[in-house]
Amino acid sequence: MSAAVESTERTWVGPTAPERLKILRDTKVIAIVGASDKPSRASYFVATYLLSSTKYRVYFVNPVVKTILGQPVYASLADLPETPDLVEVFRKHDDLPGVLAEAKAAGAKTIWLQLGSWHEGVASDAEAAGMNVVMDRCVKIEHARFHGGLHLAGFNTGVISSKRQTLA
Repeated sequence: MSAAVESTERTWVGPTAPERLKILRDTKVIAIVGASDKPSRASYFVATYLLSSTKYRVYFVNPVVKTILGQPVYASLADLPETPDLVEVFRKHDDLPGVLAEAKAAGAKTIWLQLGSWHEGVASDAEAAGMNVVMDRCVKIEHARFHGGLHLAGFNTGVISSKRQTLA
């Protein structure tokens, strides 16, 4: 198979739930690449959740937007004021290798591809560089799942509790 042609078969195996929880617990700084200022976009919903329901320092990366949710937006990962631990990616498939190259250059520990996003080549390259890789999962949903907040995403978890949610 040519390097330019990506197979649709999924052979890569991602981190287990406990491994994803560890990634989220070890993360302090998240950069959202492809962040949007449009409330109808998934990246905006994720950004809103991360800013309001977590202790993460969140940065937005988009070369054509100036502010999102009152926060400055950076043109690239290289422009961020600190190194992101986790790079959450909301970009189209063909852009993913370039985002990985930027994430590696920025010193990120994890590249996290949003729901519906899968790229075997990016996973292989990131792992070869010593990075954690998560694909086809939402940071917001995973965080909420591990911290009892899935109801905030509209999921009926069937759990009724007065116990206060702890933040990662």
